[in-house]
Amino acid sequence: MKQKIVIKVQMRCEKCRVKAMSVVASIHGIDSVALEGEDRDHLVMEGDGVDPVKLTNKLRKKVGNADIVKIEEIKKDDKKKNESKGESSEPKMEYSQWYPQYNPVIVYDLETNSNPNICSIM
Repeated sequence: MKQKIVIKVQMRCEKCRVKAMSVVASIHGIDSVALEGEDRDHLVMEGDGVDPVKLTNKLRKKVGNADIVKIEEIKKDDKKKNESKGESSEPKMEYSQWYPQYNPVIVYDLETNSNPNICSIM
């Protein structure tokens, strides 16, 4: 379920804004982060499977006062996109993973004792 989360964070300087955005961007599942509002104090995030309460608590620990303003679900209109774009008749190119080839390793078996019948006691 894709969500759009708006959190108001108390940010007084540009350094605080950068820190807040880096904290949010480091969380797994966040797709995009933006600053909005008159004072650029609203963080707008879009992501999948993000817990807004944990995110707000993390921002409170790292940056300062943070409050959840709005949480809404993003719905996709797949039918409208398919109708407007139309189906293209060109085949999609498929890429395959290739691995570099290394030179073969040559191993020589050297025999240190040329005469195996020599007595080893002497």
